[in-house]
Amino acid sequence: MTPWLNFLSQQGAQFDASTDAVPQLLSFGDGTAAETARTNFVAPLLHLGLISATGDEAAHFLHNQLTNDVEHLNATEARIAGYCSPKGRLLASLLIWKTVDRILLQIPREIQAPVQKRLQMFILRAKAKLADISDEQVMLGLAGPAAASALMPWFPELPLAIYDKIETAAGTLIRHSNAFGIPRYQWITTPEQAMEAWPQLSAVLQPATSEAWRLAEIDGGVPHITTATQEQFVPQMINFELIGGVNFKKGCYPGQEIVARSQYLGKLKRRMMHASVAIDETVEQVAAGTEIFSADDPGQPCGMVVNAARASSQSVDCLVEIKLASADAEVRLGSVDGPLLSFQPLPYPLTDPAA
Repeated sequence: MTPWLNFLSQQGAQFDASTDAVPQLLSFGDGTAAETARTNFVAPLLHLGLISATGDEAAHFLHNQLTNDVEHLNATEARIAGYCSPKGRLLASLLIWKTVDRILLQIPREIQAPVQKRLQMFILRAKAKLADISDEQVMLGLAGPAAASALMPWFPELPLAIYDKIETAAGTLIRHSNAFGIPRYQWITTPEQAMEAWPQLSAVLQPATSEAWRLAEIDGGVPHITTATQEQFVPQMINFELIGGVNFKKGCYPGQEIVARSQYLGKLKRRMMHASVAIDETVEQVAAGTEIFSADDPGQPCGMVVNAARASSQSVDCLVEIKLASADAEVRLGSVDGPLLSFQPLPYPLTDPAA
């Protein structure tokens, strides 16, 4: 265990001991379902990894690989970006930002190693270097009306606009989209700083697992590519351009022609929507990659789960990619006889570029 994980254990964190690959925080203290926290929480984001890109040509290299503009990324913002296959299908979703001496790429930890290896293959003679620094930095997700005051000792000024970024001696603070009508922030810092700050933060904010952050991302309509969904979606199928993840004015990148064609030719037939599903003893878990079925066309799936998180002991919230023609029908999870999906509003409109 790293010093940070050891520290969390001392604070009452309970981990899944069945795997060493990606540490999974199950609960804090009394073992209550911390994933049901929706407001005033602080969560160690152990499910996220961090890649450092350094070198004189790092920005140019990443600009030619990702769906968003990296060369013009300034020091006061973060951006969502995607990494596509030559067929325009997403291999990864990332959050990127610059510091004084490097570019950082935040990515779901379960896909970090293969994605980093693939990017490394294309560096060739470029003056750029990629490194896994996931254990060198701690990522904390904070949400709720009390989050701003809790952060004040380290960040007297807070980022206001979505994906604005502030750097201080205490680390990096990024404003995220609201979820459940409340503000969210992500603090990226050293393990030493996180351990020093934790007692003060946890006195004001409820310690929670990363499930609380995942649930907030679902409410905010922000998708994440994981192992089960790699190469399943063109960016627009999961609303990636609607949340600022695609720049259609930048130069080429893998899959760019297909992404552009999806944007400008014809009408989009698939989108991502927010849904909830009741769970019981027959449905204990809803996983990314699970297919969904419409009563109008039961013979084939009409889409699949992109992300899912426990909302309560009786329900799971999820983002699902779906044929728009099926969205008004009865849609069920796993099979035409599976649990019924109840669709919820997204925080942004599902616009069509051809309209």
